[in-house]
Amino acid sequence: MDKQKAVKRMLKNLSKENFTNFCHELMTRKKEPRVARNRVEGKSDLDILDVLISTFDETGAVEVAAELLNEINCKNEADQLLKDTGVKYSEPGSSNMVATGGPSSGNESKNTAGPLAGGTAAQYTMVDGEHFVDKHRTELINRVNCVADILDQLHQEKVITQSSYSDIMVIPTSQKKMRELFSGPLNAAGLRGKDVFYRILEKEEKYLIEELKGNK
Repeated sequence: MDKQKAVKRMLKNLSKENFTNFCHELMTRKKEPRVARNRVEGKSDLDILDVLISTFDETGAVEVAAELLNEINCKNEADQLLKDTGVKYSEPGSSNMVATGGPSSGNESKNTAGPLAGGTAAQYTMVDGEHFVDKHRTELINRVNCVADILDQLHQEKVITQSSYSDIMVIPTSQKKMRELFSGPLNAAGLRGKDVFYRILEKEEKYLIEELKGNK
C-alpha cells in the first residue's frame, strides 16, 4: 500500500484517546527533527498526516508513526502499518529502522547512497538514541571538505531540492555550506535523508567517519 495512504488510514482509525496520545508523543519527541507544538495541538488527522510527511518524508513518516504507536501501547496498529507499507522497524536506539521496497532497497551502486541498501550504515546511524550525523554535527561542519560532491549526490538521491542545492552551492566556504545543509534541507529530510547523507559521507569522507566512529 502507498505509504501516505497507509499512514492516513492509521490516523483515521485511531480512537480519540489514542489519537490524542499519539499527538502528545509527536509533540514531545526528543529526536531531530522535532515538531513544533503549534503544528500538532488541536489539529485533525489530516493535518497530522501533512506534518508527518512534510517533516520526515513518506518512509520516515511510517517509521516515526510506528515508533509513536509503540510508545502509546498500540503495537497492533504499528505492526499493521509496517505490514501495509513494507517498512521494517527496529526499536528506537537499537541499530536502525530499515525501509524495504523503496527505490534504493536491495540495490547498491557507485552513486546510490540508499538509506540502508547494504546494511553497513545500520551499525552506526543511531548512537545512544541520536542519529550519527546529529551527534557529530560540529565535527562534520568543520572538517568535511568535498561538499560539492556530497551535495551532488544528495540532490541525485532527492534528499535536497534543486532550489536548496543552488542556494547552498553559492555559499562561499565549505563550513558555511555544511552549516546551511544541516540547518535547512537535511533537517527537513528526516531519518531517510540523514541515512543517505551518512552513506555518502562513508564513501566521500571515509577516514573522518572512521575516526568519528571511534569517538562514539
